[in-house]
Amino acid sequence: MRNCYISRNYKTTKSGGGRVRTDLETIMTEMGFKNLGLPQSRHSNMVFDFFYTFTSVMKALLTMRKGDTLLVQYPMKKYYEFVCNVAHRRGVKVITVIHDLGCFRRKKLTVEREMKRLAHSDALIVHNPTMHKWLLDHGYQGEMQIIGLFDYLSPQPIASKRLAPRSEKDYSLFFAGSLSTKHNAFIYLLPEQLQGHRFHLYGSGFREDLAKEELVYEGFAADYELMENNHGDFGLSWYGESLTEGKGMIGEYMAYNNPHKILLYLRCHAPIIIGKTAGLASFVEENGIGLCVDSLENIGEVLNSVSLDDYRRMQKNAKAMSEKISSGYFFRKAFTELTERMGK
Repeated sequence: MRNCYISRNYKTTKSGGGRVRTDLETIMTEMGFKNLGLPQSRHSNMVFDFFYTFTSVMKALLTMRKGDTLLVQYPMKKYYEFVCNVAHRRGVKVITVIHDLGCFRRKKLTVEREMKRLAHSDALIVHNPTMHKWLLDHGYQGEMQIIGLFDYLSPQPIASKRLAPRSEKDYSLFFAGSLSTKHNAFIYLLPEQLQGHRFHLYGSGFREDLAKEELVYEGFAADYELMENNHGDFGLSWYGESLTEGKGMIGEYMAYNNPHKILLYLRCHAPIIIGKTAGLASFVEENGIGLCVDSLENIGEVLNSVSLDDYRRMQKNAKAMSEKISSGYFFRKAFTELTERMGK
């Protein structure tokens, strides 16, 4: 009996899209998983992507063996149900790792259609207790395992230069992601609430015409550059146009999905600030790795209330969490516990 997966082409993007998925393949390989498809590839050409992924999937289907366990990363465009059906006909169990639920993020699927797809999997690895409950409430009947955090490797050893601030008044925030008003208009509303604290911004789409003194644009930085040396004491996980917790599609998405930028913040050894209703909020609180707030309208007061001892404690916890996610700890643990319950 083998643990297997199907590698695919991961399109290259400026922001390094697909990083968590490629890291997961690396961890599986280290755990002894067999890649039934073609070697992992990164190419931006759409035609190449289609044929490479198709060929990888077909190769995998021809080399499956009865008794194998196949791990599939979801969403898997075009082929998910087909792969699951062929695997089951060949006596192979399917475990699905969910990265995104399409019925939340882009509304491309109805809830009913998504649940029908996921019903083809024998078991799911899900983000957090909120996602677990939602899937249970909507009829998923297989085994489920909460991962807590995804893992986030680095191409080389990282030596963070982060230091604790000298006083409470020195605290600052940082944010990595889209800086456009289309996606994150809240950025340009925040300076009035910061009470002099700085907000360092990494990414593209910065609006110079809306810049204020508290906003410090740092340009685009690769993830490993941020890990080694970034400005800001708390990594901010927030989305949308409002300073209060997200509403509508974005708010719904954050309630069930763990944003991958959290992993980057932790790899920077930085405590996190996240919304209280976010799916990851209970994990942040239980592990002492940041602050959970229901609004950014009083963020200056929140920062002023954090003592240096409290900050150092959160920073120490964030560093310990970084060591776990850089080693593949969370997937290894989730997969082992799940397969033990499945009787593999």
